[in-house]
Amino acid sequence: MAQDSLHRYLFDGVSVRGELVQLSDSYQQLTGSKDYPAPVKRLLGELMTVTSLLTATLKFEGSITVQLQGDGPVSLVVINGNHNQVLRGTARWNDSLPSEGTLPELMGKGHIVITIEPEQGERYQGIVGLEADTLEACLEDYFARSEQLKTRLWLRTGDVDGQDRAAGMLLQILPDGMGSDTDFDHLAQLTETVKNEELFNLDAEEVLYRLYHQENVKVYEPKTVTFKCSCSRERSASAIAAIERQEIEKMVEETGNIKLHCDYCGTDYEFDSLDISSIYEQNGPSSGTVH
Repeated sequence: MAQDSLHRYLFDGVSVRGELVQLSDSYQQLTGSKDYPAPVKRLLGELMTVTSLLTATLKFEGSITVQLQGDGPVSLVVINGNHNQVLRGTARWNDSLPSEGTLPELMGKGHIVITIEPEQGERYQGIVGLEADTLEACLEDYFARSEQLKTRLWLRTGDVDGQDRAAGMLLQILPDGMGSDTDFDHLAQLTETVKNEELFNLDAEEVLYRLYHQENVKVYEPKTVTFKCSCSRERSASAIAAIERQEIEKMVEETGNIKLHCDYCGTDYEFDSLDISSIYEQNGPSSGTVH
């Protein structure tokens, strides 16, 4: 079956749109960089699914970052994606993490931060409190407050033959003023019947047919979802060059090298004294100085 893909669809005549995303390899790659505990892995899967669904709503080229921040055992879960459905993410937690729990039990008091950064145009940030037991309910509240668009979300994580899976669906009234609550609620009731085994095992077209075979649905070409980190040795070198040379050389003298770790993909970049000299020589005499 087709995995790691997002399908957008439109209900003819009722001004309601939908999305369906199914994640397999990309989810496994994202969570493979660390030994994530099960509840953290679940939150990452749900947030990865949400970010893919939200990214599909962008009408421009750019990126979106969705963060869960809280004072509970899990302090941070973050996923970053762009208009090409390229995603990456990471999470932080402490030793008091329960083996399972609701969103408030894992995150404590906190909020969701959604940051949209178009390549052309102004940056936008929206914040909503983690005031419900599920991520779906929190985000539905976000759409109701910030977008004034009736929205429903379904987020699922699980496994198939020992392989992690994440999937989700979104329904939303179009902002054309033509959608009715009655039509939306009817479609939401149909979508509510979707089963985990259907989302994890069936092609998207089969899932949509089972749910909406009595509706007029237009399905668009799917987009592939991939995991990819934007870190590189060159970017790490640039980060070093922005620090005062004397400070970096002192660190190298004490430890033998500089190691930069990427939380998103788990890659380590090491730089010894020769590497450091080369970095500052290539960046010119002004690098590492404060103006």
